[in-house]
Amino acid sequence: MATFDEMILTHRLFMRGYPFSHYKIDPMPCSPLTKPLSQAKVALITTAGLYQEGQNKFDSSIKLGDSSFREISGDIDTQSLKEGHRSSAFDHRGVRDDKNLVLPLDRFREMVADKEIGSLNHRHFSFMGAIIGPGDLINKTAPEMANLLKADKVDVAFLTPV
Repeated sequence: MATFDEMILTHRLFMRGYPFSHYKIDPMPCSPLTKPLSQAKVALITTAGLYQEGQNKFDSSIKLGDSSFREISGDIDTQSLKEGHRSSAFDHRGVRDDKNLVLPLDRFREMVADKEIGSLNHRHFSFMGAIIGPGDLINKTAPEMANLLKADKVDVAFLTPV
């Protein structure tokens, strides 16, 4: 990861002037894992702005960020996913070369085969990172996704922040 001084000038200026928000969620939603990982159902979540062919891209024209999510099919060819992350603050070449960097679905499939985790959920989720106004994300879309995970009886959610 780059240090602050290694960032390009525009990114340093943005970070210096960014009005970071602080959100307190009380109580913090958390659920202890009550079974071994080798028996757990896992879902993956990324903030890489990934979407499948036929799905709408994330809307980069929303000034405070698109807080919607896309369902990613559990049986998708990981490399067929499209990346639509709006941030210029990182090098996107790695994501283009291997979507597993931001949604390690193939690695988790290997973990299922090796019996390190019990199973993978039939769907996973992608959000757009770089949301500077996270109110809708916190109050609407993240709880919607959490309810879907609960309905799917997912034991563990693995988040890959981008």
